[in-house]
Amino acid sequence: MSQTTIIPHSQQPLVTRTYPSAPELDALVARASAAQKAWRAVPLEERIAIGRRFMDEFRAMGDEIPAELSAQMGRPVSQCAGEVRGTLDRAAYMLDIAEGALADVSLADTDKPGFRRFIRRDPLGVVLVIAPWNYPYLTTVNSVLPALVAGNAVLLKPSPQTPLTAERFALAFARAGLPAGLLAVVHLSPELAAHAARSPGIAFVSFTGSVAGGRAVAEAAVRAEGFKGVGLELGGKDPAYVRADADLEYTAAELVDGAMFNAGQSCCAIERIYVHESLYDAFVARYVELVKQYKLGDPTQPGTNLGPVVSLASAERIRKQVADAVKAGARALVPEGLFAAAQPGTTYVAPQVLVDVDHTMDVMTEETFGPVIGIMKVSRDEEAVALMNDSRYGLTASVWTNAQANPASEAAFLEIVDKLETGTVFLNRCDYLDPALAWTGVKDSGRGVSLSKFGYDQLTRAKSVHMKIKTV
Repeated sequence: MSQTTIIPHSQQPLVTRTYPSAPELDALVARASAAQKAWRAVPLEERIAIGRRFMDEFRAMGDEIPAELSAQMGRPVSQCAGEVRGTLDRAAYMLDIAEGALADVSLADTDKPGFRRFIRRDPLGVVLVIAPWNYPYLTTVNSVLPALVAGNAVLLKPSPQTPLTAERFALAFARAGLPAGLLAVVHLSPELAAHAARSPGIAFVSFTGSVAGGRAVAEAAVRAEGFKGVGLELGGKDPAYVRADADLEYTAAELVDGAMFNAGQSCCAIERIYVHESLYDAFVARYVELVKQYKLGDPTQPGTNLGPVVSLASAERIRKQVADAVKAGARALVPEGLFAAAQPGTTYVAPQVLVDVDHTMDVMTEETFGPVIGIMKVSRDEEAVALMNDSRYGLTASVWTNAQANPASEAAFLEIVDKLETGTVFLNRCDYLDPALAWTGVKDSGRGVSLSKFGYDQLTRAKSVHMKIKTV
């Protein structure tokens, strides 16, 4: 069996990849396991050095990546170089902290005379990384690079939509001198992915994707012989709250970008906005004005800043969510006629701003993953927090207020932080991953951590060492 990648904007086939058989997949796992036993003994400084050479090799590919990435998942070519830069930034940070994050935890300050105790970080073994299509390099580097640096081997399964990204990622590591067998790219059907997750040779599964996909992976891991860890980075319905003292121009522009970049196809895209009633009318007017300025079209053209969504099925699902909201009483403020490319039966979806929405509508409660935003009016912080928490998701949330001019606004923000049910809270920014911070979610947005020093904790296991040196 095989998979074929369809170019989103042209609906033409791009590449085809053949699946391995189950025995062939088992052999790949066994090979990775054998390679890992030698790799874990390689000094950490050498593993880090290979990681830095990977960065050099990946950077050298920077001119080739944008057009290739755009053809696979539809983002405008002009916006794809940012993923290369972001991947390198995350890699650099995770390499910079590796020695400290993986060092023995000394307890010398509390050791009794004649005793020595410490906690060592051991690699897990073989890690299965299942990567998504929307930011394939950024999500891959989150797990693959720290897994390898920590002494693990990796099987990397890319999305069928972006197979070339994983192959290029592995090529950069091969050119950097990573020993054979430690990073294998595998193209798998859902059934084979479940087979891999159940494999006794896989110690940990890192999955980024939909809630349904994450649930399937977790269930497969539970059915496996023995026990294995699972890290899940799943969907979001990320809210923003615009307080009364927010900078209108700055906030509107940032939240338009947070909702529309990558055609809204980001797990941490802004999908719902709650605006204080004193600012609501002016905010909505400016927001709509900015959305109308987008250029929807062929992602290969330099003037395009909004490309197609990833598939025809995705386009139809997004259009239906908007239509259902309008049928239920919402008002759509952006005339679709402004965007000639947004025709039925295509992957081009017009950006849309909806008002008169509420939480009985899917557009305010279910992940859209498209260039659509719903905006509601609120009268106080408590109302905003209740609405922000009224979701089965909890990936990120953002609050917009003038903390620079008003110390009380910063204090109010910190009070809101303690009340929000989410993995990350932003002040005056959104849709951004800082590699120094733990990337994590609550509720149906997943479990586990990537990035930061805690990302290394997820990819290693603690081994306690208790030494009684003085015996007489």
